[in-house]
Order: sequence, then C-alpha cells, then structure tokens
Amino acid sequence: TIRPVRRSYYDPSSAPGKGVVWEWENDSGSWTPYDMDVGITIQRAYEKQHPWVDLSAIGFCYVIDFATMGQINRQTQRKRRVRRRLDMVYPLVSGTLPKSQSWPASPGAAAAPPAPTCACPQCLLVMSVKATVSATGPGTATLHPRKAPPVPPAAPKAPALAPGAKAPDGVAVARGSLKPPAVQGARRQAASTPALSSASSAASPPSAGSSKASHPGLGTLNRSHLQRLAIAQSRVLIASGVPTVPVKNLTGSSPVNPALAGITGILMSAAGLPVCLTRPPKLVLHPPPVSKSEIQSIPGISHTCRKTTKKQAKKGKTPEEVLKKYLQKVRHPPDEDCTICMERLSAPSGYKGPQPAIKPDLVGKLVKCGHIFHLHCLVAMYNNGNKDGSLQCPTCKTIYGVKTGTQPPGKMEYHIIPHALPGHSDCKTIRIIYNIPPGVQGPEHPNPGKSFTARGFPRHCYLPDSEKGRKVLKLLLVAWDRRLIFAVGTSSTTGESDTVIWNEIHHKTEFGSNLTGHGYPDINYLDNVLAELAAQGITEESLAQEKD
Repeated sequence: TIRPVRRSYYDPSSAPGKGVVWEWENDSGSWTPYDMDVGITIQRAYEKQHPWVDLSAIGFCYVIDFATMGQINRQTQRKRRVRRRLDMVYPLVSGTLPKSQSWPASPGAAAAPPAPTCACPQCLLVMSVKATVSATGPGTATLHPRKAPPVPPAAPKAPALAPGAKAPDGVAVARGSLKPPAVQGARRQAASTPALSSASSAASPPSAGSSKASHPGLGTLNRSHLQRLAIAQSRVLIASGVPTVPVKNLTGSSPVNPALAGITGILMSAAGLPVCLTRPPKLVLHPPPVSKSEIQSIPGISHTCRKTTKKQAKKGKTPEEVLKKYLQKVRHPPDEDCTICMERLSAPSGYKGPQPAIKPDLVGKLVKCGHIFHLHCLVAMYNNGNKDGSLQCPTCKTIYGVKTGTQPPGKMEYHIIPHALPGHSDCKTIRIIYNIPPGVQGPEHPNPGKSFTARGFPRHCYLPDSEKGRKVLKLLLVAWDRRLIFAVGTSSTTGESDTVIWNEIHHKTEFGSNLTGHGYPDINYLDNVLAELAAQGITEESLAQEKD
C-alpha cells in the first residue's frame, strides 16, 4: 500500500515549538490533545490574552473560554474542561510520546474484543467496510461491537466529541447515521469527528434492553444510501488533511484519500454510478534537456551573464547631507504625530537610541510625498538601514534616490531555450539561472561576521520570450545590479536563519506546471512582477538611468 507523506514545519514561537500542549477532557475523565493546528490557534489567542477564542474559523463549532478553562459546543452548549501543559518541544528528537498524549482507553476495554492495530479514521473505516462486506450474505449482515450499556427510554443525545477526537479502544466504529445531517452544525461535527460509536448509530437504534447494535449490510442499502456513505467517507478523509485524488461522478468530483479511493469506487459502482479515478498532475520544474547549440542569446540584451561582487559605495558623506536633498524644513509643525517615534511633531523626538548630531525638535517634510517627520527620527532611520544614499518614506514607501539592497555576491545567467511555457505557446522561453555561493555576512547584513547558507542554488526561473517578458528581464537585470533580488535573512519555508532568501520580487520556478503557484499558466504574473519591481524603485526610467 502506497500512502502519501508530508513534512510540516512549526515556528519556534508556536505552541508545538514551545512544547505547549492543549488538551480536552473526554468522557472517561482522561485528557486528549487537540490536533496540532487547533492547539496552535488556541495558544495564539491565549498569548494575546484574549478572554476566549472561537474555533469556527478553522471548521469546528467550539468556543474556548480561558476564564473558566472550558470548551463550549456552540450547537449543544455542552461544556468540557480544557487544560494547558508543557511537554517536549516538537518535533521529538528522541524518546517516545508520553502516555498522557496517547488516545484514552475505555474503562471497560479489558472485556472488549481486541482493538484494531491502528485506530486512525482511515483504518477504522476500512475495517468496518471490510467486515460488512465479508458478513454480507443473502440476508442482512450485522456487525457486533462490544456490549453497549442499556439506554433509558428518554436517552439523551450522544455527547459531541472535541476536534480531532477518536473513539475509545475496542469500539467498533462506523459512519453512524446514513441520513443527511439535519443542521449545518451536525454536518460540521461529522467532519471534525469522523468516527462515531455504533451505540449512537441512527441506522439501527438500540432498544432499552439490547446488548448488541446491528447495522445494515451493503446488500440492504439502496442507491441513495450508498451515495451518502461514499460522500461521508470523502468527508472523513478530507477532515484528516491527507492529500487527495479526484473521484469523478455524475454530479462532479469529490476528493478522496488515495488509499481508500478503491473502496469508494466499489460503493459508487454498487450504487450504479460511473467511477473514474484520475492521477494528480505531476510537478514539472524543468524543461526537456537542451543542448548548448540550442541555447540562444536574447536580442537587444548584451552578454548572457551578470555578476555582483562588492557592496555599492555610499552616495553621501553624512546622513544629514543625504537627507538635505530630499527634505524641506517645517517651521510650524502641524498638530500631528510623527509616525516614526509616535510623539507629537510639536514636541521633541521620542527616539531614545544613539543620538544624531541634530536637534531633536527640528521637523522636515519630504518633497515628493509631503509626509512630515522629526529630522532626528529620519536620521536614526537612515543609520539603521542600508546607508546607500537613498531614503524610503516610512508612511507611503515613496523612494528617494536609488535604492539598493544587501544581496550577496553571485552570478545571473540568462538565455533563450526552444521550449514554450504553458499559456505562452506562441513564443520560446527565457531561462534565468541564479547562483549564489555560501559566504560570510558583511556589515550590511543581519549578523556581520557570521556565515550564511545558500540553499537550492542554482535556481532556475522562467519568462516567456515575448515583448513584455523581455521588458521584465531588463528590469530584473537592474534589480540584480542594485542587489535587490535576494537578501540574507530567515527562510519563510524552512525557518532557517542566516540564509539567502528571495527579496519580495516573485519568480516563476516551475516550467511546465503551476502546482505550487510558482509556475505557468499565470496570466497576471508579468503585470504583478512589474508592480513589485516598481515598489523597489525599478521602472522604465531606471533603464535610462542605467544607460546614463
């Protein structure tokens, strides 16, 4: 059996990164941990000192009240206790999970039949269907779970399980009611709690003296019931968060876990529905092999390679001289706040760092955008930046001068290959290859003197060889020369610090697909990247400046 796997990274500041575990009290009195994503949401609200958090935004009809440390079901108003405890930091480096984190066993589990080897919703569903199929004969097939306690005539509603809950060990589980949920809340509960005990099944409710709960076999289900069971299986697997493949039917397509797609197909076939299992599209990062003789230079662009080495020289002798070019003094400041220090402009600057050689009560206005700040604050902001002779308004991001970045030394190659991108079949493709080696951070980087890594290089990127595609390439060359394509920082995908990262100018790294959002077709990409370049101060006017 082939099952998909995935790797998740949790930020060190999140609940699993700190070893914080949120748990809810189940019916047996033991504690069950919430799913990881639910725990992260609860911890985030707890750290912000919110009085409560509503989990409906992530698909669960519960409210967590931090004042009483309770969980309230919004549909039934049932309350459960919750608790917060510290555990080992995730992921576990060594050792096994604490017993308090395992799924609780029922007090009567000793007298129950042997529990399944795996208690996940997928395996429980597979075993229940297999048991039904094997027991189905000419008559009605029944499943025999463990002995259920007698139910009084006015039986209360079955308690709702919390998000991510599983049935106690030894309980035979099935989908429960084959009738559609009466209310949206019940539907949401079904998604968050895929396994329901057989005692709560509405298909065959137990009588007051009954010791066994019977379930209808597949042979007794009509077409609509089989449809609903197939849909119910799909919802179970969607809630488990496992990657899915489409199963197409007459009314559209519904995603199902690959390991159970066959069972769903059997059920839908039994209901008289045509089934077509399709494979998900493949990730195509690179074009077909290209020989050196097929690679062409780009008309209108000299050379096929560009290098960067050292940091550009400073454009101004002192911060005061740099700011003088972009500012006008304001003798009578308006009754407003300085958006840098948040003090009134009529009062001295509230900046408490190293004091610039300028009076703290002087106020200036930027000539292009007209925003007003303390000169003291602007000088401090400039000293904390790249100090390249440029200034960017902290309010509207208007750029004064030529903005440069902190990109480490490297090489940029660019040429044409004889293959078309999806959505651009009328032209060839421009391939860009970035290559930056690891090195040591300079004074403009976050940690001067410390080494930095360079993961994933060389990085291949693609543009259509059209008029607009060549325009984007020319502007990317300007961005490369100004060291704005990459920076040294913390990766948003791996969490690694002191590594080379993209610097807010998106590139397409998938050649023949768009599964990650970084490929083609994407009709808006060229316009979007032109806007991102403009936000860095790179426009067609920049091309003329570079020629000058």
